[in-house]
Amino acid sequence: MVDIPLSDFRKMAIEEFDTSKLLKHAAQQASERGYDKFPIVDVDSHHYELESLGEILEYMDDPVAQQLAMSATQSGGFKGTGVLPGGIGYQDVGGRVLRYSVRKLEKVGAEVHRDISLTRRWMDAMGTDVAVIFPSPMLQLGLHPQVEMEVALARAYNRWLVEKVLANEPRIRSMLYLPFNDPAASFRMVQEFAGKPGVVGFMVTAARYRPVHHNDYMKTYALLEEHGLPLAFHAAYNWNDQSMTLLNRFISVHALGFVFHNMIHMTNWIINGLPERFPKLKVIWIESGLAWLPFMMQRFDNEYMMRSSEAPALKRKPSEYIADMYYTSQPMEITDMGALETTFRMIKAETQLLYSSDYPHWDFDLPSTIYDLPFLSETAKRNILGGNAVRLFGLDLPAGKLAKVA
Repeated sequence: MVDIPLSDFRKMAIEEFDTSKLLKHAAQQASERGYDKFPIVDVDSHHYELESLGEILEYMDDPVAQQLAMSATQSGGFKGTGVLPGGIGYQDVGGRVLRYSVRKLEKVGAEVHRDISLTRRWMDAMGTDVAVIFPSPMLQLGLHPQVEMEVALARAYNRWLVEKVLANEPRIRSMLYLPFNDPAASFRMVQEFAGKPGVVGFMVTAARYRPVHHNDYMKTYALLEEHGLPLAFHAAYNWNDQSMTLLNRFISVHALGFVFHNMIHMTNWIINGLPERFPKLKVIWIESGLAWLPFMMQRFDNEYMMRSSEAPALKRKPSEYIADMYYTSQPMEITDMGALETTFRMIKAETQLLYSSDYPHWDFDLPSTIYDLPFLSETAKRNILGGNAVRLFGLDLPAGKLAKVA
């Protein structure tokens, strides 16, 4: 056996890197399971917006903020130097997930934007018809110490995404970033971008410290409800959170951090009666997995039955509101199949669960994660993998695909 140095393996991987090759087993799964016979909609996937940061910064209106951001990037600082807040983490698993570092070297044609080409490659390999994409480092933008910079970057990113990507590829959609630290700017963002090509809703990055029930947000929720557009809370972690600083390993922060913020926001959303105030507003909780939901349902039902006077706006138990919301599947905890089946029943997964891959992140899930679950009927599989999202977002798909939506 020839002993090849690790550095040579890395060099070979970089030289041969291609998304289609990387996902060849995913393509095989898609063929074997017949994904071409029904819609596959990925409700949470990502791109690396920093690869297009120069283009995005060109869309900034404020010349002072733009100059600061550009100077920061020219000095090599994408995070923590005026562009994006810093965040310690080891998402690349100690450098073992090479697609993080070598993606920028992958060759694409010049006929369409690079983001479109790379997104199409992984979509085609997985058998995905429509992908809802989100940024990656910008998921921590809600922690920026300068609110005006969050607003400026959010609007620039949204304008760039709509014009450069969404308007040129109908298979790619997005729920646009709301600069939630500025309620008035969030309202204006919905006003400006609702109805733009590829915009199927709006998204709040959950790692932040503004209460979702504050009166300043009510007109934004009302506007979303009026437009029939969902609101999503996309999870992330913040190792600098005072509670999280007690943890000494990234695995701990990742396990708890991606759930923690969504738990806080959901609690405020329900206990303060927002489902009653905005009954037609669809709310989606993204990238928190599912295992936390039975806990929330049981814990808050128990508290509510003993202290219902503290939640006077509620007309039902908290678990009933939770079961009427929407959830993306990734990262789906599959270590205990019986517990997972119970979770699916409790959250009415057949109508409320939305498949998501979270690709290209290290812990992504293929459609087979849903399709191979032994306790799901064929109808439930097809609903979760695409049918629920088609109905929620009002997606237009080829007639043959739509005919397969249960």
